[in-house]
Order: sequence, then structure tokens, then C-alpha cells
Amino acid sequence: MTPVAQPVDTESRMNLVREEDPVVMTVEPVLVPAIRRSLMQLASEHADPGLLLAAGLGPTRTALFVGPPGVGKTLAARSLAYDLGLPLIILDLASVMSSLLGRTGENIRRVLDYAKQRPCVLLLDELDAVAKRRDDVSEVGELKRLVTVLLQEIDTWPEGSLLLAATNHSELLDPAIWRRFEQVIDFPLPDEAALALAMREYLQDNSIGDDLVRSFAAVFRGASYSDLEREVMRARRIAAVQALPMTETLLTVTRERLGRLTSAQRVNFVADLVQRTGMSQRKAHELTGVSRDTLRKHVATWRQVGTTSV
Repeated sequence: MTPVAQPVDTESRMNLVREEDPVVMTVEPVLVPAIRRSLMQLASEHADPGLLLAAGLGPTRTALFVGPPGVGKTLAARSLAYDLGLPLIILDLASVMSSLLGRTGENIRRVLDYAKQRPCVLLLDELDAVAKRRDDVSEVGELKRLVTVLLQEIDTWPEGSLLLAATNHSELLDPAIWRRFEQVIDFPLPDEAALALAMREYLQDNSIGDDLVRSFAAVFRGASYSDLEREVMRARRIAAVQALPMTETLLTVTRERLGRLTSAQRVNFVADLVQRTGMSQRKAHELTGVSRDTLRKHVATWRQVGTTSV
């Protein structure tokens, strides 16, 4: 088959999509069981559709990923494409929005036509940038027509390929958009257990015990995976360049987050760290601001009654 050129914007001549073929996975996605089951079902439908076809059914064509930024929506799409051995095509809808909205509609049609040429996984990222509610009085008529264009394109998406869309603001989506997706998967912020699993993946350092990883992960409660990965990678770079222990550099990059804990939580965490790692109380004080007298008292209590936790 003759390769088809990637679609470009007619005026800027910039590529409209990012394409990964083959897809390369550098980290395994950390997913809660419900999301993992949903993705496994999607993958199995497309990998072996025979049972579905025998029942007069086809594989799921469209799925919508909903959740805040940095919780793994794009990584989940990449993982699906990787498992299926299909190219991943990403269209960032926010980036193709033009002051000439008619041209935006043309760009979207051009991308969808390109993706329909062969089996693939297409991800429409930032869906809310385009598919806004058509009853929003603040939106102009041309943008409402753009929603209609998108609906038409989703309706004609072929079986055998998988069209995914991701949104950080589901409340902005037009109701008709929701009806076009056969499956909706919610991506919540990770809990502490999921953060600990992700932290272990990002650290790639087995010298830090699981208990300590869980303690550090607890400091990141309320954070997204991308927040956690950014800080862990920063700590790894500092450790590599300055030849410092990872525990010290993790404390350095998490000092601001430690400040968000209650006084008792912060002291318990630091005392636990001193006891587990052998870090001097002076060093712990320098890195966290917790006084040495307070640490001394809590470490003594720790030794009497056992471990503490955040």
C-alpha cells in the first residue's frame, strides 16, 4: 500500500497530527482495576473479534476518556495501540482551532479521512475545545456547526479501528457527543496505593524500601501521575548530578508538599524517615525544617511503640 501523507493545515502547512508507528512504551501505565478491565475488554474485542462477529456484533468503535489532567488518559490510549500493534494517531483539538472556524472543520475532516485509511487508534485529545454544548449562548454559530461536523465524522468511523477521545472538562461537552461514544471510562485522581505503585515505577531504584515509597507517596495525595512523575524525575536528576542519596533529593523536591501536611503528619513522616534510612536528625532538620528536639522525641517514641505513618 502506498503511504498516505500526513494531513497538514492548508495555510501553515504544519502537521495536524502526531503519529506513533510503531508505538513504544517506556513505562507501564498504573491503572486502577476498573480502568484496566475496561481497557483489556477493548483490546480483546479488537484483537480477536470472531466471537463478536458470530453473535452479530462488532468491536467497540468509540470510547471517551474522562478525567483531570495527568491521570493517564493519553498513556492508556498509547497502551491500547501498543497491545493491538496499531499506529497511534493523536489529534490535539485545541491546537487545530483556528480563528477561521470553517478551516477548523476542514482540518478535522482531513484528519478523520486520513485515519480511516487503515486500522489505527485515533485519539482526539482536548475534545472539549471543539465539542462544546450547542445551547451555550456564548458560542457563535460557526462553532456550533463545528460540533455537527465532529458528530458526523464520529458516526462514520469504520469498524476495525478504535476512535478514542479525551476530555478534562466533561461538563462542557454537548449532550449529543456523549451519545456518540459507546463506552465512557472515568479516570480519577490516583489514591495513595496507586501513587505508590507509580512511584516505584518512576524511581527504578530498588534500594528504597516499599514502606518508604508508601510514605513518600502519601505526601503526594491529591496529585496526578504526571505531577508525581515530574517530581520523581527531578529528584533522580539531582541525585545523579550531585551524587546524593535518593531519599535526600526526594525530600528536597517534596519540601513544598510536606509544608501542606498538618504538623503532626509532617513530624511523623520525618521521624519515620530518620528511623528507616539512618539519616541524621540534623540532616532531616536541614531538609524539612522539623526541629531536632521534636524529631528526637518522636524517634524515641517510634522505637518504643513501632512505626508511624503519615
